[in-house]
Amino acid sequence: MSWKKEFEELKKSLHDRDSFDCGEDELNRFIKTQAAKHMQAGISRTMVLPATQPLLNHKYPICSFYSVAASAISRETLPENLAKKLPHYPIPVFLLAQLAVHKEFHGNGLGKISLIKALEYLWRVNQHMKAYAVIVDCLTESAQHFYKKYGFTFLCEHNGRVRLFLPMKTIEHLFSH
Repeated sequence: MSWKKEFEELKKSLHDRDSFDCGEDELNRFIKTQAAKHMQAGISRTMVLPATQPLLNHKYPICSFYSVAASAISRETLPENLAKKLPHYPIPVFLLAQLAVHKEFHGNGLGKISLIKALEYLWRVNQHMKAYAVIVDCLTESAQHFYKKYGFTFLCEHNGRVRLFLPMKTIEHLFSH
């Protein structure tokens, strides 16, 4: 199975959510049962990278996906050198809420491709609706290592998870050249 060239918005009629398995129950459950509902409610957007060939049900398997949402953080959660330059009200950020790769593609660089595409998407959104940073709440220790490898740094503990962040200035530097 190979993947298409571009991510596209999740559509229940077009994408086979049931066949997705990344090896993490929480992420599998999200794409199968929550992603479309969250999009309908207007609280997040899920982008999928479909396979090039449809299944027998005429839907395309999902090779990878990411889900993003608007969010905010408290100034107090930021390192002091950054916080002192910011206002005392909640700081707008983008939440990279979910990112997963079907386990058939683990080790093929699709995680990196998916992260880059998610950051590029948020960089484009940031041209119209500014945010301070991208944050991610890591499900596992391996997820922490993955995001740190691409420049995310520790922000705080949040709901029992490690929250990492990457300032939009860093992302702008990557995509504006």
